[in-house]
Amino acid sequence: MRHRPVILVTGPDRGGYPAWWFTALALRRAGARARRVTPGRSPDGADPFAAGEAHGLVLGGGADISPTKYGADPVADLKRASEDRRRRTFRRWLFDFAIGITIGLVRSLFTLVVGKHAGIDEDRDRVEGRLLDAALAAGVPVLGICRGAQLINVRHGGSLHQDIADHYDEVTHVDTVYPRKLVDVEPASRLHRLLGNGQLRVNSLHRQAVDRLGRGLRISAREPNGVVQAIEADEPPDCMERFLVGVQWHPEYLPQVRRQQQLFRELAEVARRRAEAATGGA
Repeated sequence: MRHRPVILVTGPDRGGYPAWWFTALALRRAGARARRVTPGRSPDGADPFAAGEAHGLVLGGGADISPTKYGADPVADLKRASEDRRRRTFRRWLFDFAIGITIGLVRSLFTLVVGKHAGIDEDRDRVEGRLLDAALAAGVPVLGICRGAQLINVRHGGSLHQDIADHYDEVTHVDTVYPRKLVDVEPASRLHRLLGNGQLRVNSLHRQAVDRLGRGLRISAREPNGVVQAIEADEPPDCMERFLVGVQWHPEYLPQVRRQQQLFRELAEVARRRAEAATGGA
């Protein structure tokens, strides 16, 4: 009987439910069990990976990481400037439209009911930083999504662009759950091995991105204008014993795109092998 590994999925105390539901669904489809962790619902003081209670980690999207974590000063009026530039368009393909509009409606509904909590969440910084350190020490697989990718970079000594709007003088910075943004995947990367293509269309719900790359990491995908879209551990792409990947887009909101779901399948597979090895294959 195949082991169903437990994957911790981080998020905020308030809101974030659509991302949690779609991430849990993706992990379930991949053969894993998801367990939600927030600052108010965290294994405080304990190491769930060392104790064998969890076998992988997904660092979810959401609020900005505090600039103090990478030695920068906050940019004034960042939230207002970002909201003023928002544009929403529709993809021509009917299936993507149906999936995207459903996810968009769910996200909008929860924004109305729960409220939008942008800005900085230092409680998440603290909890997720501790979990990431513990996961890296235990060697369990880690997938960072949007904010999660940024946290991986910051935790490795890197820094962030607090507002990437200046990178889009000649092209529009799309803000959409639809896979409309084109990114180039580095050929000698694990991401390329997983997704099997040099170019990829992704969604875009972010305003920050990697600036200075952290130690022990490498860039595995960029936009044509140079904005970093994915990072990973600086190891051979066929390394099967470790999984550390951060993507700036939201693969959980692309359940209809099989290649995107491969990220969750690979995470679950590495977690399963580690869990079975720890229990002697039982």
